[in-house]
Amino acid sequence: MKQLTHFDDKFNKQKFPIILLLDNITGEANIGSIFRIADAFNVEKIVFSGTEPNLQSRRLQKTSRNTHKTLKYEFTDDAMGFIQNLKEHYEVYALEITSTSAPIEEFQYSAEKKGIILILGNEASGINKDLLEFSDNHLHINMFGQNSSMNVAQATGIALYEISKTIFAFVKK
Repeated sequence: MKQLTHFDDKFNKQKFPIILLLDNITGEANIGSIFRIADAFNVEKIVFSGTEPNLQSRRLQKTSRNTHKTLKYEFTDDAMGFIQNLKEHYEVYALEITSTSAPIEEFQYSAEKKGIILILGNEASGINKDLLEFSDNHLHINMFGQNSSMNVAQATGIALYEISKTIFAFVKK
């Protein structure tokens, strides 16, 4: 057994048909972590709405490990308009605990549309109510301890892992 380095490429590269819409996520460490996670799952792109991120932040850059330089991203002042322009081709999911949300492990991929827009919300207030209402579905991560939520970057990693597993299973059929 030999521990592999970053230069030992053991993985097959695959683009996932996922756009992450970050609704007013402001924490520089969270944004950097989400860049890194998005790169690991090779998502289409990240779209920021609300507060524009400071990509010059040393903390963001250190946390992202330069993935902010290689991953496609954009900023929009109009998240609703952005989604409306793509809704015909993308199914829209909000990662938020709501009265109608389903556990993330129950996510089912369908090739009826080109891909998925996954909305992630602000660290304190979650996803904007209008975006929640406009989403096709709500997903949540089951919590087994005292807290009812987790850090947005950690939640992003869990969600992308569960979604990518489902996409892999669908593609293998």
